[in-house]
Amino acid sequence: MENDTTLAKDQKLLAIQKELEEATALELPMMEQNLPIIGTITTLGTLMGLLGTVIGMIRSFAALAAGGSADSMALSQGISEALINTAFGILTGALAVISYNYYTNKIDKLTYSLDEVGFSIVQTFAATHK
Repeated sequence: MENDTTLAKDQKLLAIQKELEEATALELPMMEQNLPIIGTITTLGTLMGLLGTVIGMIRSFAALAAGGSADSMALSQGISEALINTAFGILTGALAVISYNYYTNKIDKLTYSLDEVGFSIVQTFAATHK
């Protein structure tokens, strides 16, 4: 822009702003495309935990139904399995939500930083060129 004599100063400033906006518009969507994957992991982790809970509870009820008397070992094993699976589902969901928020925050900070740098470049060019 500095060596371009065909454009007025205002046109140069607009061209610089346009180029910076295009660069941001091209790069940020690439970074954001991974966020739905993290959101999906949240859902799948929770669903897998619930499925494990259901399977553990089915085993517990099967132990109760067997032979008219409760098999305490099978019953406690089924309940333990259900609780462990629930805990893993909650943990997976929590980690995925934390990761999603962490990366969203990083992308937001990067976007803000790029906007600030672009503004500074335009202001510096405007102040130092005729």
